[in-house]
Amino acid sequence: MSEQKKPVFDWALLNRIVRLATPYRTVFYGSLLLSAVLAALSIARPLLVIYTVDTYIARRPFQAEGLRNMALLMAVLLFAEAALRYGFNYLTAWLGQSIVKDLRTATFNHLIHAKLAYYDRTPIGTSTTRTITDIEAINDIFSEGLISIVADLLTIAAVLGAMFYTNWKVALASVAVLPVLLWVTRWFQRGVKRAFQDERTEIGRMNAFLQERITGMRIIQIFHAEEQERKKFDAINQSLLQANLRSIWYYSLFFPAVEICLAVAIGLMVWMASHEILRGSPSSTQIVTLGDVGIISGFLLMINMLFRPLRIIADKVNIIQRGLVASERVFRLLDSPLRPKDNGRLSPDRLQGHIAFRDVWFSYGRDEWVIKNLSFSINAGETLAIVGPTGSGKTTVISLLGRFYEVQRGNILIDGTDIRHYKMAALRRRMAVVLQDVFLFDGSIHDNITLRNPSITRREVIHAASLIGAHEFIIKLPGGYDYRVMERGATLSVGQRQLISFVRALVHQPDILILDEATSSIDSESEAIIQQATEKLVEGRTSVVIAHRLSTIRHAHKILVLQRGELAEFGTHEELYRANGPYRRLYDMQFARSHYTT
Repeated sequence: MSEQKKPVFDWALLNRIVRLATPYRTVFYGSLLLSAVLAALSIARPLLVIYTVDTYIARRPFQAEGLRNMALLMAVLLFAEAALRYGFNYLTAWLGQSIVKDLRTATFNHLIHAKLAYYDRTPIGTSTTRTITDIEAINDIFSEGLISIVADLLTIAAVLGAMFYTNWKVALASVAVLPVLLWVTRWFQRGVKRAFQDERTEIGRMNAFLQERITGMRIIQIFHAEEQERKKFDAINQSLLQANLRSIWYYSLFFPAVEICLAVAIGLMVWMASHEILRGSPSSTQIVTLGDVGIISGFLLMINMLFRPLRIIADKVNIIQRGLVASERVFRLLDSPLRPKDNGRLSPDRLQGHIAFRDVWFSYGRDEWVIKNLSFSINAGETLAIVGPTGSGKTTVISLLGRFYEVQRGNILIDGTDIRHYKMAALRRRMAVVLQDVFLFDGSIHDNITLRNPSITRREVIHAASLIGAHEFIIKLPGGYDYRVMERGATLSVGQRQLISFVRALVHQPDILILDEATSSIDSESEAIIQQATEKLVEGRTSVVIAHRLSTIRHAHKILVLQRGELAEFGTHEELYRANGPYRRLYDMQFARSHYTT
């Protein structure tokens, strides 16, 4: 179905949004009750005006005491309405924020358990938009939209009832323009809905663009690409401007149209009331009884009370439209099967660390296989070095080992058991990974090492840092282990960040240690520190190392050579060197480069 032919409201989607209020049904129904009371109080004022003018002003002699009593009564009603309006606004706002809190938590929980493949294809800014901007639009449905519309509809019903009860002829004249107003409102809603959809799309594009460029600002400035990126941002910003201008165009036409309808309604009301009064026919007995001035004054108030919610309802319907567009995106995310299937039952306290790949095939969803028919095994406590040219599948191998991606064919065994039979959390709890691109969060060094795991003590952190050789530089920082690391570790050097990531891996006491280019960004002095600590820590622990440094490769028990995702060679350093194959060529090339640089 095309976007133009979709209904103004997706009632199934709106019903799903309303069900979000189920945990807060008391507040929800309380708000609806207040809306009914407010509708009744709002119509009392114009009826009192008619009665007061007719009884205490139009009649002679003038009755000052009665007028004073009626003024006091209207003041009491006004204050009561104001107090109830405050409670209504507070409850609807509280309800919206509470629902948003729950929905945002559910969305974030969905994202942190999502497969890495989701993040491979989804810009970070898009997920940020779903979690913050889109969910905030859902809040507006409750705080400014849905319940407020119910209150306005009740007010409209009360006003129409009072108008027809007072005089049906004048009431008919007053509402004669309503069909035109309803047609204009429907046209407005359809047009603004399309504009809002375009606006949400452009906001998502802008958030994704900003997230990526701010993260990569160093590259932009290094390669002097500021002007090119500014032009790209201007293009996205212009698209967002056009989407906003389209919605503004609809608003600029709608509100003057409403004012014209209001003026016509007042004119028709005055004409009909005057016509009835001047005729003085028997059919006008009711008007004469109520008072000529009183009914005109009362109808003026009621017409304004009728058109005010009609005008606001159209705007609130657009708030709901905006929320529906946003909620559709959020629910599409929540309904997506992003979580990896975890049917494992085993949750061992320890792993021995025997690893075996048996005829493993893997693809990232494209037609080309990244890993092809890969088979190898290492014993518990051994160190495996994986080498090969860029794009050969080295990082993919360790990603498969931690079940960050699932193999399409074959099996990966740990201690003789397929890793899919382990609970995913239990499997990853017994592994530690040190990546080439170290990520540190905004927080203290201690929190970045423990990841706020309360079971890891300060003493254990200091012990691991001392073992690695990071303790000396940490205690020299202001605050030591409580030193605040800025986002991505911007206040630390590359070597310091790498050392902290190494401590982070080791303090969790893994059974399987994975190092992905872990020393590639370390200077020679830091590498010597890490290498010395590594030699102690890999004892009795299975280690898988991706490295180009010769020292790491030499000390490995087994070396796996990959070429285009296939096993090219497998064996010890001496065996592969004597074989004079791909490993020998890689080794000689690295040795020559290392010798040249020294």
